[in-house]
Amino acid sequence: MSDISQKCFGKNGGFSISFNQDYTSLSVVSRTGYRLFSLASVDRVDEIFCSHDEDTKIAERLFSSSLVAVVTASEPNKLKVCHFKKGAEICNYGYPSEILSVKLNRSRLVVCLVDSIYIHNIRDMRLLHSIKNMAPNPSGLCTLSLLSHLAYPVSTECGELQIFDAANQLRRLKLKAHDSPLSALNFSYNGVLLATASEKGTVIRVFCVKNGQKVHEFRRGVKRHVSIGSLNFSTCANFVVASSNTETVHIFRIDPKAIEQAERRQSIAVDAAASNTSSSSDDDESNGSDPANGAGTAGGWGMGFLAKAVTSYLPTNVVTDVFTQDRAYATIQLAEAGLRYECVMAKLEKETRLLLACEDGFLYIYSFEDSKGGECKLIRAHDLRTPLHGITEVDIVGNENDENTNSLNVNMTKSMMPAPGTYAGVLKGRPADRMSADSDWCHDLREAVEYPVKVTVPIYDEMQFPPVTPITVE
Repeated sequence: MSDISQKCFGKNGGFSISFNQDYTSLSVVSRTGYRLFSLASVDRVDEIFCSHDEDTKIAERLFSSSLVAVVTASEPNKLKVCHFKKGAEICNYGYPSEILSVKLNRSRLVVCLVDSIYIHNIRDMRLLHSIKNMAPNPSGLCTLSLLSHLAYPVSTECGELQIFDAANQLRRLKLKAHDSPLSALNFSYNGVLLATASEKGTVIRVFCVKNGQKVHEFRRGVKRHVSIGSLNFSTCANFVVASSNTETVHIFRIDPKAIEQAERRQSIAVDAAASNTSSSSDDDESNGSDPANGAGTAGGWGMGFLAKAVTSYLPTNVVTDVFTQDRAYATIQLAEAGLRYECVMAKLEKETRLLLACEDGFLYIYSFEDSKGGECKLIRAHDLRTPLHGITEVDIVGNENDENTNSLNVNMTKSMMPAPGTYAGVLKGRPADRMSADSDWCHDLREAVEYPVKVTVPIYDEMQFPPVTPITVE
């Protein structure tokens, strides 16, 4: 978490709660370990794993699989790849500095440090690529789509970001999303859109990943220096939900026609001059995009005419605020401000619900009417602070005598022989008596990654997510 976020979110509840990639599971991380829950219904949250071994910083589960990426406070430079159903650590990696965030999809595992990013093939944990000498990124801000597009900030002076193709190790697009540094960004579930917010926090922007064109600009509020706690798309990609250090959560609606118009634009260079004048200044984040280009409100000619008619009576920035920025489609009023919430929209029992996981250790579930929006009502709260009854607790096995070094290191589980040196050294000339051990941990890794795919979203199938061929990066 950045220094600004620490100041804004002063009431630390002691828990860090994150959802998996399709919002069917969540992990609760605390100083006593981590726990995994499955989300079956509004009235039921099932605890499926509990670990009490040590202070945990990060625990990211891969969809509904048995694979969990874990980072502890005692060894912040080490990533442990675990098979939680077996209670076993498959392998671990040491990095040059503290791990700030970990992102997973079906083919890639991404580790973000303050000035570098490491990309692994998740099926054998081979290091495919590393991005080094980045602009300082103290919060570990990055996001990975299911299509293996990776977005991360490239400047500490402005909100410029890079979209990197982690599947093919190629730089795709550099985009200046805001004038102020970025504070949040996330891809839509289908990978078509990217939502961003700056440290000012008053404007949420949505871009087309294909060509970088702006699809929408949403005004979250008028307060300055609001810190965005989470920014996520719904699984259907029709909504964006944003939480901050204020008492209001905002849900914004995506216009499909705006997406179509943005996708038809062939190049961002065509609109470069226009974007310099129409993109908002983060001094007040008030200037919007041209509604005629599909990036503002869907008012068309009528709204444009009305805006011109009142220009002589109102200041320009007020007219822009009113006519070119979309407001919240729905909201949630929280009991108090200052707590960090991770907010997502998902289907529970075939109904769209808003799930708010709070650092106080509670999961709040709200109703949502996609036909009319408005204020959402709290329908259930689950206490996730203490282990539930009837759960078999399994502790993760840890490695001993592992030193942090200035190079990337990998080790087997405690029951196997350690693999010293770099991972490249493991692949070259390994003795014959270690082939069996290597085969065992690779088998455990593949077994942890594989799981029955629940077809909850049409785009999630083998045709669009084929097996990835390992790529050697020198």
